[in-house]
Amino acid sequence: MGSAKKSSAARKARIEEMRRAEQARERRARILTIGASVVIVAGLVVGGVFLVRSQSGDSDKAASDDKSTGKFVTGKDGVKKWEGTLARNHVTKPVSYPVTPPVGGDHHPVWMNCNGDVYTKEINNTNAVHSMEHGAVWVTYNSKADKKDVDALAAKVKKTPYTLMSPVEGQKDPIMLSAWGHQRTVKGADDPAVDKFFAKFVQGQQTPEPGAACTNGLAQ
Repeated sequence: MGSAKKSSAARKARIEEMRRAEQARERRARILTIGASVVIVAGLVVGGVFLVRSQSGDSDKAASDDKSTGKFVTGKDGVKKWEGTLARNHVTKPVSYPVTPPVGGDHHPVWMNCNGDVYTKEINNTNAVHSMEHGAVWVTYNSKADKKDVDALAAKVKKTPYTLMSPVEGQKDPIMLSAWGHQRTVKGADDPAVDKFFAKFVQGQQTPEPGAACTNGLAQ
């Protein structure tokens, strides 16, 4: 009888010890869970702050000017030449160029298709600048340009590889021709300066990357 009581007491003691051990494990698990949660939340907070700062930095970059330096000098033939340095970095943010339309500078990694492509809506300057880096001539016009001239120039562009055309409402003159580092205003589609500009600057000596593609780029 005494042996049975001792056995029962021992069993109760073992059960109580097991309960205490289980409770201790549960407390440790709760502490670990809470600790892990704190670490995760802290990481999210730090990550969020970093993301906000990164986005702020991107915004600053988006508002930054092109790294090109210099100015236009007008030649006797009426063509303005950029005297200075034109940056050629690949960027994915908008660029504030010193002239409109731009004639070079930092640009998007993807060019606009310029195999005689005519765009009826404005295109991104950064893509068009990349096209000029490949040796393309960019024909631009605003709402003051005569429709007959626009149509005639579009027909010419469509027949000329390494050219592209698009409206640029912000330019000061009705019709302008641009190549890498060069630009001029023309009076209309029948202005002799148009053919001269094309002959000299389509894949001309000013081209930073002669022979580079004008296809397989971006199309509107």
